[in-house]
Amino acid sequence: MPLKAPAAILATGALPSLVSTGKPGHETPTGVFTTILKDKDHHSSKYNNAAMPYTQKITNDGVALHAGGIPGYPESHGCVHLPSEYARLLFEAAPKGMTVVIANKKSAPDINHPAMLAPVDPNGKLSDLTRLAPNEPFRWQPEKSPSGPVSVLISRYDSRILVMRNGIEIGRAKITIQDPTTPFGTHVYMAQEGFLPMVHASAKDLPLHNWVGMAMPGHMDDLNRTPDPNAIKRISMPEAFIRAAYPLFVPGTTLMLTDAPVLESTTNVNLTIFDTLAPEK
Repeated sequence: MPLKAPAAILATGALPSLVSTGKPGHETPTGVFTTILKDKDHHSSKYNNAAMPYTQKITNDGVALHAGGIPGYPESHGCVHLPSEYARLLFEAAPKGMTVVIANKKSAPDINHPAMLAPVDPNGKLSDLTRLAPNEPFRWQPEKSPSGPVSVLISRYDSRILVMRNGIEIGRAKITIQDPTTPFGTHVYMAQEGFLPMVHASAKDLPLHNWVGMAMPGHMDDLNRTPDPNAIKRISMPEAFIRAAYPLFVPGTTLMLTDAPVLESTTNVNLTIFDTLAPEK
C-alpha cells in the first residue's frame, strides 16, 4: 500500500483501489502490520462516534482500514479510507491476522509486531514475550492461536525467527547467520505453490517453499522475484523448530526478512509496560 499525494493506491492481488490516508499531523504509519480486529459496523471511540464501516484494525491505538471518504488527497486521522464497495469486498475476503504492508517512497517500512506493543495480545490475553533463555534454542506454542493466517519474521540484527498466526506469536527460535555483518535488506515475500530447487539448511530432506517478492516502494525490484538463494543459504535454525513450523507455510503465508531489530527490548516502537485500560475495541 504505497502512500503518495494526493491519495494512494491499495492493491490486493489484481484489484487496486484509490485510498485516502492520514492528513498532515495525523500521518498514517508505515510498516508491516497484521489485522487485530474486524468489525463490520464499527464506530470510533475517539472521533464523535463516527461510523467506520468494514473496519479492519491494524494497531492497538486505532489505525484501521475502513470505508470512508476518498476526496483525492489525505484527509483521515491516520486510518486508511477505502471506497465503500472495495472495503466490503476486502472485509469479506481477508481473514483476521492478514498481513498489511504500508510504505512510502521515502523510507522502507518498519516492523509493527502487534504483541510487542502491550502486555496483552490482540485478543486481550496476557502475552508471553520473554526472551529465549541461553539454553533454550526455540519456543513453539501453536495452541496459543490454533488457526488463522501465518506470517514469519526473520531479523538479522537479533538472529531470530518469529512465527505469528492470526497476529499472535506462536513460536520463535535462535538462528545462525553466515557472514552476519553482511546486510539482507528489507523484503516481504509471499508463499506460492511449489518449491525452490534447494533444501533447507537445517533439514536436508525438506524442500524450500517457493516465495515470491511483494513489490513496495524502495523494493520494486522484488516483484515476482524469488528470495536471493545466497541469503537463504546463510540462515540455519534448530531442526525441530523448522520441522514443526514447516506444515504452516502454505500458499499465502507471508515472510519478512529484515536487518532491523525486532525483539521487545530493542524494537524501535514504544513498549507499554503497564496500562490500566483494556485494548480499544
